[in-house]
Amino acid sequence: MPELPEVETVRRGLQPAMEGSKILKAEARRKDLRFPFQKDFTARLEGQTVTGLGRRAKYLMADLGSGDVLLMHLGMSGSFRVLEGNGDTTPGQFHHPRSEDRTHDHVVFHMSSGAAVVFNDPRRFGYMKIIARNALEDEPLLKGLGPEPLGNEFDAAMLARSCFNKKTSLKAALLDQRVVAGLGNIYVCEALYRSHLSPRRLAATLSTKKGDPTDHAGRLVNAIHSVLNQAIKAGGSSINDHRLTSGELGYFQHSFGVYDREGEKCQTKGCGGVVRRFVQNGRSTFWCPKCQK
Repeated sequence: MPELPEVETVRRGLQPAMEGSKILKAEARRKDLRFPFQKDFTARLEGQTVTGLGRRAKYLMADLGSGDVLLMHLGMSGSFRVLEGNGDTTPGQFHHPRSEDRTHDHVVFHMSSGAAVVFNDPRRFGYMKIIARNALEDEPLLKGLGPEPLGNEFDAAMLARSCFNKKTSLKAALLDQRVVAGLGNIYVCEALYRSHLSPRRLAATLSTKKGDPTDHAGRLVNAIHSVLNQAIKAGGSSINDHRLTSGELGYFQHSFGVYDREGEKCQTKGCGGVVRRFVQNGRSTFWCPKCQK
């Protein structure tokens, strides 16, 4: 599933075509994706200007002039592409041709910018929902989400407070969207590797008995910041389905330290360990047992 860097990359790709433009026509070519579309879905979109295009955790959020917000989730295989007047996407260095089969083009936004924004989702695990902005705080899909890992509020002290007395593993805590929003399996593995912390370590070790952050918490927050920023700059990671809106591949996967590197030599200078994999909470965990303690 796309994680924060992939969703942020998509947001930046859609911004020039959508932000400040009016939705002249909205097409929902089926009744549902993961969930049914609202009965007035297209009616509430048509004629509305997208005043801003943001992101919360793994959600894209389009602010509309009406005061509504269009909430969009990519699911497992969802992707957007932007079609200009000639109907072509712009290939780039990491261009990957998309399938010519358009039967999975389920939603299309025709923008006053001249672009058509197309949502394609073969598995249909993605979803869209229109929510009144003044009702966002009570929206079940968003309620309870933790802080943004790249936001100003997310620091060692906040992470320590969230993990205070937690009996779960450090990896499980970081995957908990109530602790920190937007992280997934790939970037948690990579952040733990960069901070030299074991995924099996108890989450409670990030704080002292008084709740103050330990050195581990500071190292981990710095690692989360660096890996996310580097991944966004690289366009995210293309493992299976992720593509940029232009059709290009993200390429952060070439920078992985441990993820999907089982059996390879650890890249930490002077370590000499070997990357291992084990199943943790139903997910593959990649780590170096020698330098991650």
